[in-house]
Amino acid sequence: MTSGLEEALAGASSPSRTQRVRAGRDLASFADVPEAAETLVGLLLDVEDTAVTRQTAAALARVGTVTAIRLIALAVSEADDNQADWLQTGVHDALVGLGGGPDVAAACGKLARDPEEAVRRGAADISAWADDTRC
Repeated sequence: MTSGLEEALAGASSPSRTQRVRAGRDLASFADVPEAAETLVGLLLDVEDTAVTRQTAAALARVGTVTAIRLIALAVSEADDNQADWLQTGVHDALVGLGGGPDVAAACGKLARDPEEAVRRGAADISAWADDTRC
């Protein structure tokens, strides 16, 4: 494991909201690493601070890979209504940011065929959010 990954994993369990937000941003580029993926889903569902949820979702949406969007979809399937609102806000932040975001809808299209029903449901929600940003 690289020291950047180890440092971000350590920050994810910090009592500091600022450190957890930073960890979510830093770990997004490691979405395909199993240890990071599990930690990212935990950050997306952070029960202590919605800023962690929002910033982690935005970072993953900016990465835009199928693997990154799959993590958001998993979180959406487990989120309560408040968390889901902040996940949506984070995805929206990424899509309307500078230069728009990556093609999240294309990733969602691939995830529509995922073997896990929870991922398919979450991807459908994210795809609808992505459509909303084009209006």
